[in-house]
Amino acid sequence: MKVLVADGSAMLRERIIGLFSELSGIEVIGQTQDWPETFHAIFTCKPDVLILDIQVIRGRGIEALKNIKQEDSSMAVIVLTDFTTPPYYRRCLEAGADFYLDKSTEVGKLREIIQGLDQRFDMKRESTP
Repeated sequence: MKVLVADGSAMLRERIIGLFSELSGIEVIGQTQDWPETFHAIFTCKPDVLILDIQVIRGRGIEALKNIKQEDSSMAVIVLTDFTTPPYYRRCLEAGADFYLDKSTEVGKLREIIQGLDQRFDMKRESTP
């Protein structure tokens, strides 16, 4: 399963990537720090999973998330953010986020989520002729 990590903090990107280093079948295909890089990587690398700090998309995060999901609804998007108010959470889920995590307290959940997604993608691959 191919994973793209988009976050403005190099230290956090490395921490996230480290969570997956021992997981079989998980390939981190890139890491980006701003919207132009993220946009380019999404459409050239075709990740199965995007871990996205919505603030990477300065000022257009919700709209960009909608566009990402409209272009490829099969790509799982995990929003990892410091903006954890209920209205923001609701807007991200309405825009297509598959998961929504608090950056300051829930980064550790990424490993479990990625393992679950990998199993889901394996089942899809096995059922495709």
